[in-house]
Amino acid sequence: FQRLLAEMEAEGKIVCTRSKRYGVPERLNLVRGTLQGHPKGFGFVVPDTPGKPDVFVHPNDLNGAMDGDLVLARLHGGKREGLRPEGEVVRILKRGRTFVVGTFTSPSRHFGFVIPDDRRLPADIFIPPEGRNGAKEGQKVVVRLHHYPGARHSAEGVVTEILGHKDDPGVDILSIIRKYQLPEEFPEEVLREAEQIPETIDPKELEGRRDLRNRTLVTIDGEDAKDLDDAVSVERLPNGHFRLGVHIADVSYYVKEGSALDREAYRRGCSVYLVDRVIPMLPPRLSNGICSLNPRVDRLTITCDMELNEQGDVVDYDIYPSVIRTRERMTYDAVKRILVDEDPELIERYEPLVGDFRLMAELARILRRRRMKRGAIDFNFSEAKIKVDERGKPVEIVRRPRTIAESLIEEFMLAANETVASHFARAEIPFLYRIHEKPDTEKLQSFFEFITHFGYSIRGQADKIRPRALQQLLEEIEGKPEETLISTVMLRSMKQARYAAECLGHFGLAARYYTHFTSPIRRYPDLVIHRIIREVFTEKLFSPQRIDQLNAQLPETADQASKRERIAIEAERETDDLKKAEFMMDRIGEEFEGLISGVTAFGIFVELENTVEGLVHVSYMNDDYYRYDEDTYSLYGERTGKVYRIGDRVKVRVIGVNIDEHKVDFELVAKEEAEEEPERKGKRGRKGKKRGRLKEREEGKRKGKKGRKKKRA
Repeated sequence: FQRLLAEMEAEGKIVCTRSKRYGVPERLNLVRGTLQGHPKGFGFVVPDTPGKPDVFVHPNDLNGAMDGDLVLARLHGGKREGLRPEGEVVRILKRGRTFVVGTFTSPSRHFGFVIPDDRRLPADIFIPPEGRNGAKEGQKVVVRLHHYPGARHSAEGVVTEILGHKDDPGVDILSIIRKYQLPEEFPEEVLREAEQIPETIDPKELEGRRDLRNRTLVTIDGEDAKDLDDAVSVERLPNGHFRLGVHIADVSYYVKEGSALDREAYRRGCSVYLVDRVIPMLPPRLSNGICSLNPRVDRLTITCDMELNEQGDVVDYDIYPSVIRTRERMTYDAVKRILVDEDPELIERYEPLVGDFRLMAELARILRRRRMKRGAIDFNFSEAKIKVDERGKPVEIVRRPRTIAESLIEEFMLAANETVASHFARAEIPFLYRIHEKPDTEKLQSFFEFITHFGYSIRGQADKIRPRALQQLLEEIEGKPEETLISTVMLRSMKQARYAAECLGHFGLAARYYTHFTSPIRRYPDLVIHRIIREVFTEKLFSPQRIDQLNAQLPETADQASKRERIAIEAERETDDLKKAEFMMDRIGEEFEGLISGVTAFGIFVELENTVEGLVHVSYMNDDYYRYDEDTYSLYGERTGKVYRIGDRVKVRVIGVNIDEHKVDFELVAKEEAEEEPERKGKRGRKGKKRGRLKEREEGKRKGKKGRKKKRA
């Protein structure tokens, strides 16, 4: 019992007071959570309990804590209205970083410093003479920390790996891989286990599986995809309904629970797709081999067959183990050229499948229409596709197309995920779900107030909002100048989707039941779900002991999967930003048109057509003195009355690129004034007369009511 108390205290789950009494943190004005650092030195403690507000921590109150540390923070006095609660770190429970990646600099022969790549670690790391290990000026290195920062000393470490000079090809991406501690190589034990898995299917393995090898199935993926984990089939039934088949690689048959493969997949959480490489969750022998649904070979799968009526409702379904043989490995581009461009060459080449593709497109439109009708929120944001040469240098950046081909696969996977989640939730079997909770009431209320500046409103209270109301607003603003601005602010008011062992619904999809079932090659939760489905088939899960075991395991699995997903997203985003900055290095002095994607007190962010984003700092906007209006996310000029808002089209010139910080700097060349639409003028609300207020301010200054302000340096 005493040992258990000591463990719980070390983990910060209970606290021992000075009077030797135990209490839980929340009753002692303490918050347990992870510290998120900021380049300016302060930080935020993100509580373990979902829904709790982050706690602001002043630099003087960090008390040696670094970004990523698990800490206990004591809250200061009462929370000021409209502001985050504030506090100080009183105990570091677990260090979040053991290694740091940075650039080595040596002001002396005897010692050096490493400047961290991660700007959330604002202090340099001291390297003593015995810790240099051959590192030279300007090299990217990995440092193992052996002394953490304190009140009177900085962090200290030893160089464990030299990645190369910071300007050498490939070192930039390698630095990001090391920074996020992404595991490139598989342990020998894992590779040995993978080698023991046969590359072909034994006829004995087909026992207990439905044979679907005569059904017409195809995979549809990107051109460079190698891990093909989903195949689809669609046919019209005699009663006029559709039969949609979604067939997913049965990875759980090969990756057994508790095996070395399973432990490594759990540790990785998901595959990570960087600009020039993939860091897979499973060894290529599985992900690109026996588990990949390659064309014209037998593969083991789990199938979800759904019968859908003309309105897209699932009226019947069946989930079962199967064996398939896909007819073709199709690409999004080829399917789009068949359905939209009606390319005669491709139509002739895939003539036996063209009818199936047209039926798929018809069903996808029905499913999307049904999803939009029930209120699913659909943001119209595009992603970048960055093409690099053999040296890793970016040569082209384009927007990823979102065609009917991508849409039909998206709709089919959504339908399968909902059907599987619904089945297991109703059966009350331990399961993993993909959940998206309702937005925070305060953030949503602020969003409601914000849209009134444009003459829009949403009926209902913020704490009882339905996703349909938000989707209706997106439909209303589609094509309007303010579309980008309102969509962006709405997205920021939402919570992040995550994995959970409880079925709490998916707000963004307006779905009561939702899970991730369709990508077991690249996502660990999907693999766990497949394992549970297979156990249900064999009736093993009816053991009370097994159910208790899963109920204990799944919350931890969900938490690990959510954390690994966030790390993967951050790494992918950082490599994209790096290559975008590198791409713009050769374009300094060139002019581009773009849209304002963000507005702050220190300037405006502009996104170009190729998705590259840069900052126009307010110090370069020297035609006026600009003030920031936080209510409307805009900068307005005191003298000229010019207004810059998200969604405005501007012309910019590239004036600088900082590769180390992955930043691009612009200056304004000209602003294209768009004529305001009559209906927008007519429907401004009480708070929406922005230009009128600007005019009043301008006239007030002319009358001498306000003195001249200093220009910003």
